[in-house]
Amino acid sequence: MEPNSANLSVCQQNSVKELLILVWVWPFGQPFPLDRCQKDYNITGCKFTADRGLYDTADALIMHHFDIMYNKNALPQKPRHRFQRWVWFNLEPPLIIKNLHYLDNQFNMTMTFRKDSDVFVPYGHVEILKEIQNFTIPPKAKLVSWVVSKWYPGIPRISYYEELKKYIQIDIYGSGHKPLSWADFKKTISQYKFYLAFENSIYTDYLTEKIWSNAFDSWAVPVVLGTSRKNYERFIPGDAFIHVDDFSSHKELANYLLMLDKDDEKYKKYFNWRSYYQPRINGGWPLLYCKACSGLKHAPEYQVIPSIEKWFLEKS
Repeated sequence: MEPNSANLSVCQQNSVKELLILVWVWPFGQPFPLDRCQKDYNITGCKFTADRGLYDTADALIMHHFDIMYNKNALPQKPRHRFQRWVWFNLEPPLIIKNLHYLDNQFNMTMTFRKDSDVFVPYGHVEILKEIQNFTIPPKAKLVSWVVSKWYPGIPRISYYEELKKYIQIDIYGSGHKPLSWADFKKTISQYKFYLAFENSIYTDYLTEKIWSNAFDSWAVPVVLGTSRKNYERFIPGDAFIHVDDFSSHKELANYLLMLDKDDEKYKKYFNWRSYYQPRINGGWPLLYCKACSGLKHAPEYQVIPSIEKWFLEKS
């Protein structure tokens, strides 16, 4: 028996149904274009809207946690429809975010920098080059720099810096320190041989713009403080950075940096990986939300997360 052409047409239409995704809150109040997925990233099958009037027909909602975490009423006040998926979007570590208990049994998917998220949105990634690439290290006349936006007393990076500065000169930029505009950022930091890519939290998979943008994009060798070396090496080559955990003391690290400053050949080895790989910053809200489109298209038909708080806080 030949298939009914009318029914086949309906099936084809259903199979390519475009998902309607509601951006419930603009991340950090920053609007962005909602029509970039196909044009810029070749991701199809979704239409984005910020119109809350379309809540009842939206296939999915993406909620940026920072913008809802202080007010439970910032969540939708209507029940979630059975056909609808709520996506919890968060790029901050436990140090920053609050009130995860608001979310119990409400969300269906996670979208974070953690590799085991339903939608994985890292701050950056390493791209394999098809051909070996030559590179030139920018001239460097200075030693160590650090740009700090938030000074959280008592966290590991502050106490580590306080000890390290006893043995080596560190130039600090940011609020309360040397001024540095974004326009001058790369030009300024590229003059330094090393950059302190110190994270504000030691947390699984948490590698932020401090290494991807501040260090790599400025061609300064990152000295990292954060998750373990093994965790870093899941995402970047092991010879692309210096980890504080590789040294038994602050003085030993300082002496190693001072030694590299005098040995050009050993210093240059921290750039050899750039012949084979290209660091890429996953910047821009449109790309991150378009990744959610891909994730939603391949998500399980049914999934509810009993406790995002337990899932997110169980790793360190």
